[in-house]
Amino acid sequence: MSGSSSRIAYLDWARGMACLLMFQTHCYDAWLGSAARETSFFRWTRLGGAPPAPAFLFLAGVAVALVADRALGMGATARQASRAVMRRGWQIFALALVFRLQEFLLGQPHAPWTDLLRVDVLNIIGLSLVLLGAFVGVLWSASGGSRFRMGAAAGLIAAVVALATQPLWTTHRPVWLPWFLESYINGVHLFDTPQSYFFPLFPWIAFAFAGFAAGCFLTSSWARRRDFAAVALVAGAGAALLALGFWLNSRPHSGGAYDWSHTRANFLMIRIGIVTTLLLAGYLWCRWAPSLWGLSPVMELGKQSLLVYWVSIELAYGGLSIVRKRAQDIPSATIALIALTLAMVALAAFRNRTKGRPLREWSLWRSPSNAAA
Repeated sequence: MSGSSSRIAYLDWARGMACLLMFQTHCYDAWLGSAARETSFFRWTRLGGAPPAPAFLFLAGVAVALVADRALGMGATARQASRAVMRRGWQIFALALVFRLQEFLLGQPHAPWTDLLRVDVLNIIGLSLVLLGAFVGVLWSASGGSRFRMGAAAGLIAAVVALATQPLWTTHRPVWLPWFLESYINGVHLFDTPQSYFFPLFPWIAFAFAGFAAGCFLTSSWARRRDFAAVALVAGAGAALLALGFWLNSRPHSGGAYDWSHTRANFLMIRIGIVTTLLLAGYLWCRWAPSLWGLSPVMELGKQSLLVYWVSIELAYGGLSIVRKRAQDIPSATIALIALTLAMVALAAFRNRTKGRPLREWSLWRSPSNAAA
């Protein structure tokens, strides 16, 4: 397997694993009844929900570095590469607003109009791409095209965001902004304090810039010649951050942070460590396991992560939920989760094989390579 195909494959695999973790977290949260929610099983499913959002943002940053490197290598200017990334970011942000409108309409007559302005992960992925695109446009010339300088600058921005989160959530909140704009800074929404279940720029955008820093390293000439060593080094750096984050987490702390797990830098460190481990696992699977032989369910999901996110949210939390919400025991919710997962794999596989093809040529079991021939 060539370096380029491997690189794309393991990113798809990592995104697909994030989708699987997302499915189980959302489905059990949406469907389990009150008795099942008191079990250790439910608490473990919540723990499994930690990696998906950081993974999507981190991998988006890696992808921006790869796409920009490819475009610049093909003769595009930094401005052209920047505009392409920013355009994709605005497209995803627009889709996030459409998604919120869909959820609002399907949630009637109970959904409040303020749900239209919730800051969700799609909103932040879109804005992260916009900011990363602007970063490429500004920093590429200033750094002389140095991947090391670009990666170092992106890593510094990630660190600054992590450190700035606590004051922006507590002592230096931008309360002078309207609530729907402040929510993009700290996730306050309509409440008196920021809420940890929203996805504001602080701290979430740090994952995208950290991913971009990793992507700059993975596109270096040294890394291109040593794919496995490069990915292993990224995972090793993530493991060091993971250990440091847990150590900081164990230390006595003071201060008035509202949500300590989100407003301290160790939130970023621990989750980057988890995501980089996922990245290494994806590389190893794609290199030595038969993941590229025929249908690979995890990679199918990874190639259509936006689509399956959109549909699965509605089938779990929305008005189209496939089972009665907050009323299932663990076995019945698990059966429904398996059904939803199989449906999402089928949807992703179908979309991967029919994207851009005329209706008469749609065939679920044609491989993507054959369909593109």
